[in-house]
Amino acid sequence: MALRLYNTMARTKQDFVPREEGKVFMYVCGPTVYNHIHIGNARTFLSFDVIRRYLEHRGLDVRFVQNITDIDDKIINRANEEGRPAAEVATEYTEAFISAMRALGVKDPTVRPMATETIPQMVDLVERLVTSGHAYESGGDVYFSVRSFPGYGKLSGRDVEEMENQARIEHDDRKRDPLDFALWKSAKPGEPHWSSPWGEGRPGWHIECSAMSEMELGLPFDIHGGGSDLIFPHHENEIAQSEAATGVTFANYWLHGGMLQVDSEKMSKSLGNFLLLKDVLEHYPVPIIRLLMLQTHYRSSLDYSAERLEEARTAFERLANSVRMLRWAASNACGAGADASERTALAEAIGEAQRRFDEEMDDDFNSAGALGAIFELARLANSFVGGREARLGLEDAAVAQRAADVIVELLGVLGVSMTRDVSITVDAVVVDRLVELASRLTAYAGTDQEEAKRALLDARASARRDKNWALADEIRDQLSSLGWRIEDTPTGARVILGA
Repeated sequence: MALRLYNTMARTKQDFVPREEGKVFMYVCGPTVYNHIHIGNARTFLSFDVIRRYLEHRGLDVRFVQNITDIDDKIINRANEEGRPAAEVATEYTEAFISAMRALGVKDPTVRPMATETIPQMVDLVERLVTSGHAYESGGDVYFSVRSFPGYGKLSGRDVEEMENQARIEHDDRKRDPLDFALWKSAKPGEPHWSSPWGEGRPGWHIECSAMSEMELGLPFDIHGGGSDLIFPHHENEIAQSEAATGVTFANYWLHGGMLQVDSEKMSKSLGNFLLLKDVLEHYPVPIIRLLMLQTHYRSSLDYSAERLEEARTAFERLANSVRMLRWAASNACGAGADASERTALAEAIGEAQRRFDEEMDDDFNSAGALGAIFELARLANSFVGGREARLGLEDAAVAQRAADVIVELLGVLGVSMTRDVSITVDAVVVDRLVELASRLTAYAGTDQEEAKRALLDARASARRDKNWALADEIRDQLSSLGWRIEDTPTGARVILGA
């Protein structure tokens, strides 16, 4: 099946045909670094991380560019409020952004250009627009003439005449037309500034992405991405200034992610539901956050809530328990084995899960459908193993292990990491309590979660042999209070998550 993308410009799904066979040139708008990013920002960046990961899974060589806007009115205002240089503010929050993205499991871009390091390229682009008549200087500022570009509004679907009539457009004597937008801003006292043919100043916001993408990817590049809130005016202005300057298409496919709500309401500071990513990461493991976001298509609005996070935790624990059970059963196989037809059915289900996963992701990166394929494989694998671990033979063990590996592999394509021992859903506090429990009830003196569980199981087995039912029950009950339960099987006991 061909990979199909929903192209905002075309307003329909289209087959993806890259500029160069086997390669993808992709640009995603990065942050303006004046504060820590919020969970809505994170949703956009995570969505395009998954898109990139899947393109790479398909064998494509992706050159992924994401900029940093490190000079902007918001940064200057923050710096003035705090009485420190704008560059210091930008550096602090650039580092915070990169750290948060890595913590969320978002891959570093191939290149991360900084606005302040590409001023010459921006000045060059503005000069080209002035020379060609698409821009003009006014009192040290330079503006793009919107009416000089006949295609203005083609991405957002807005009509130029209707836009001009909107009362929210502010009057500005420096502009020839109220629709025109700034490419270069003249320097104000105390603000960062750079030299240009029009005097000291700094770039406008929109010109940054046009200059950086042309510099790093060439035109036209394959995919331009960002949140749907950037369609107008940012992306519309990028298209106008880039295509007016070069005479060629700017980007071939436009992908836009849906917005995030908190408890079914728009996120805002006034409502008290403005959540920073760094704070969310302190309370929930990364796979849980990613799984929550992936359960909704990237173009759709996502409702974020504590309840949905707990649902995502439960869903991940189901997958974790499946993988844990499959690997345990495979390593403890000792029976005559399952019926050959059942073994064949599971092997076919593994292949079907892989096929369906790719099919769903090929359909405009439908991560919700792809997750459905993973959960269905886990369900069928659980049914295969069931309560008959002792009957698994070597051939059964191989297919059970393969099912576990494919579940982990497909989750990995989505950036949902599952460690080898599948202990990732347990937070540090619970691990500490588990280790303390093993230390108190057994002779265990280490700090490893799995070793602590094994020590408790061994102590329980010993207590049952000695008919010390009180100790055996205490171990069971204490584990239950931490969210684990003991499951007795024909080949021994094991600890699994969930009641």
